[in-house]
Amino acid sequence: MKIILPNAGIVLLVGVSNSGKTTLLNKWIDEQLILSSEVISSDEYRVVVGDTEFIQWADRPRDEADSLSDDYHALSREAFRLLDSALEARCRLNKLTFVDATHLYAEDRKHYIELAKRHHVPITAIVLDIPQEILLERDAQRKNPRGKKRVKQQFQNWKRELRFIKKEGFKSVYFIREEDDIDLIRKGNPLLVDVGKGIDMIGDVHGCYEELISLLIQLGYERNEEELYIHPEGRKFMSVGDIMSRGPESLKTTQFFQRHVEQGLAYMTDSNHGWKIARWLDGRNVELKHGDEKVAHEFELYEKEHGLAKVEELKETLKKFLLQAPSHYVLVKNGVKTAVCTHAGIKDEYIGKQSTTIQDFCRYGDTDETNTDGKPIRKDWYVHHKGSLTIVWGHDPKPQPLRINNTINIDQGVVFGGKLTAMRYPEQQFVSVKALKDYSGTSDNPLKKWEMERLIPPNIEKFINGYSVQTEQLGEVKIHGNIAKSAIDTVSHYTVPIEQLLYIPPTMSPTPSVSALSDYLEHPKEAIEYYRSQGIETMVAEKKHMGSRAVLLLFKNQAVAKKEIGFEIDGVIYTRTGRRFFDRSTEQEVVRKLTEELTHKRYFEKYQTDYVLLDAEIMPWNLKAKELISSQYAHVSENALLDRIKILEKLKSANDINVENWIREYDEKLNNAEIFKEVFQKYCWDIEETEAIQIAPFHVLAHSGETFFHKPHTWHMEMNKEFAEDSSLFVTTEYKIISDSNSEQDVITWWEEMTKEGHEGIVIKPEIFTSTFKGRLIQPAIKVRGRKYLHIIYGMDYLSLENLKRLKNRNTGKKQKLALKEFALGLEGIRRFVDGESIERVHECVLATLALESDPVDPRL
Repeated sequence: MKIILPNAGIVLLVGVSNSGKTTLLNKWIDEQLILSSEVISSDEYRVVVGDTEFIQWADRPRDEADSLSDDYHALSREAFRLLDSALEARCRLNKLTFVDATHLYAEDRKHYIELAKRHHVPITAIVLDIPQEILLERDAQRKNPRGKKRVKQQFQNWKRELRFIKKEGFKSVYFIREEDDIDLIRKGNPLLVDVGKGIDMIGDVHGCYEELISLLIQLGYERNEEELYIHPEGRKFMSVGDIMSRGPESLKTTQFFQRHVEQGLAYMTDSNHGWKIARWLDGRNVELKHGDEKVAHEFELYEKEHGLAKVEELKETLKKFLLQAPSHYVLVKNGVKTAVCTHAGIKDEYIGKQSTTIQDFCRYGDTDETNTDGKPIRKDWYVHHKGSLTIVWGHDPKPQPLRINNTINIDQGVVFGGKLTAMRYPEQQFVSVKALKDYSGTSDNPLKKWEMERLIPPNIEKFINGYSVQTEQLGEVKIHGNIAKSAIDTVSHYTVPIEQLLYIPPTMSPTPSVSALSDYLEHPKEAIEYYRSQGIETMVAEKKHMGSRAVLLLFKNQAVAKKEIGFEIDGVIYTRTGRRFFDRSTEQEVVRKLTEELTHKRYFEKYQTDYVLLDAEIMPWNLKAKELISSQYAHVSENALLDRIKILEKLKSANDINVENWIREYDEKLNNAEIFKEVFQKYCWDIEETEAIQIAPFHVLAHSGETFFHKPHTWHMEMNKEFAEDSSLFVTTEYKIISDSNSEQDVITWWEEMTKEGHEGIVIKPEIFTSTFKGRLIQPAIKVRGRKYLHIIYGMDYLSLENLKRLKNRNTGKKQKLALKEFALGLEGIRRFVDGESIERVHECVLATLALESDPVDPRL
């Protein structure tokens, strides 16, 4: 007889003592049909907890027998408690487990049926139906016989229950008799799909057949003589479901998928519309609405053209196809599970399993309430996704592919006039085709609703007590309430409007370790060594301008700005704290000049973008630091020079005592004061005219529909040169490549010469914008400041032996952590803006960065 077992779940061995359960399992283990680790035995767990598998109380006096019986039942309770714990762990891990115990009573079997249901795994019963005489014969031969009375009692109870076992809720029940020859067959997990040459996951089609064919052609699929679309590289396509309803050609689209799935060229998951149509085709009492009625109309037209027999044949074919669709697929790459494809969402604990509960969740998402229109209220199931598997889903139309917490929504509402999107996997590249029209015929268009609600200000209560942001680069970043409140206050009173506040540049850490040279606090060598220790061989060293960090958002025209951020402006320029960089009139003048010059050079046309987002340095320093310079640096410098000159004069005029050591000390201190003045004055110049302003963009962060985090820093530097050619306000930034010992020494020499002149220093970055080492994000940039410049940071006498020794004990750990968090938050916010997400989703990233900036850290770092 054949016994077909699922890939995972529970297999109960059911039978009276001596029926051969353990013998059968051991035989399968010896034949390598099952693993020994897949078997858990009540006898073995009795030994584990109580050192014996059985306590014999037969033929004992009553008082002794009762006590031993109590001991045995206590032993069994503990054994089964431990067994259940192990079994549940295996169920959570989606393993197949054979439970070797008698399971003679319905309540015992019900316990395991409920356990299987709770963990969404199938349960199978293998029943050993052995004659009583054989059971008694075997018991007599056991080392620890159970006794004739016990065996007969078990057998009689068992025979009474035998006929009911098929009705108890097992997925399959197999009855084995003594003479049976057993063929054990184990199935693989039907939900696992090998990525192979690649999988193209396609969003909700909804009967938009022409757009589907157009998308497949764009993906590289070619039609053969049998009108099947086959990719020359062996790729296959996979639908997230909802292939029909709402749109113009549901039958044609469904037949298309049915043929390709049957030929092994495509896959399709179950979905809410698919499930409803399948039940309708099965004759169930289903109310067809929300576009499903269009499918019924297409069948009516099909019947008129082809007749009743043909339409009934088609209904049966499509019903079977739709009912066979699984809740989800798990994509496997090189033997490792890496992604999940489903319709409306999935919980982490459901992945790789099948049950009616899982099927419903994957069809509808997390819904348990309806709105006034009777439509389900969708909850954000994806916020609970903790695993590393990428979950690709549809169901909820969004204007652009929406990445949230390692989940990607690829339903771009083609039936509502949006786009039909495919995500190429494992490349994770998106390919889309525009809908030919809005087919839905409804005023309740989710894409229009999304666009209308995108710029609605967020509810401040969501953030005020702390919150967390899921970032692609760093995972979850937590923001505690105490620092969130200060950031909210800043945004409420001082920053540009939140719709314009898309990105806050991250703080930048100095070298993790101080210079090994005795008379240096910072040196390029340590930055280079840090990156080499993180597996980075090629670096970019950029000259650090002594200016003020700024973000520039420049629009092609005011109509574009209105669409993107809700304001009719040419652009905005703001500081690292989100405040307006210039006064309004100066900002308008600078922005107008920049956009006019970029437009004249056809920048927006060349890159097919409506806007450009830049991270830059604006000079001179006194543009933003004027008050700091006049009230602190200039004042300190002037007083120090006067005091030290006067003291030095007095020391030199003192002829009656030996003051040579003091004169040398104050000569050095006077030189320090002069260096201090030289450094801050170097970065200040007259700014009466706009033309005196210099802007050095070093990161092109985004254009319409795309970010540039995947580009190397050399690309950003070349773009910097292009901007300098396109506008008189933009200036270039010198940079060098570090790839070997010679280029390393060249950069160090360059830094030494540059900083000797009083320039601030350099920034060293890995070649790749976002770099990781052993799966962890590393510092995106490290600043290395010069000896002269650090006089204005650590004090004019910081190089004295005693001061430098103290400063070399500085701890940059907190600064480094902040730099990584703020970097990840910045990139996440920009990506959300580019993807057309709501202002709330963008703002939570910006607010988080501002909150982290309010967390105290040594400002000199």
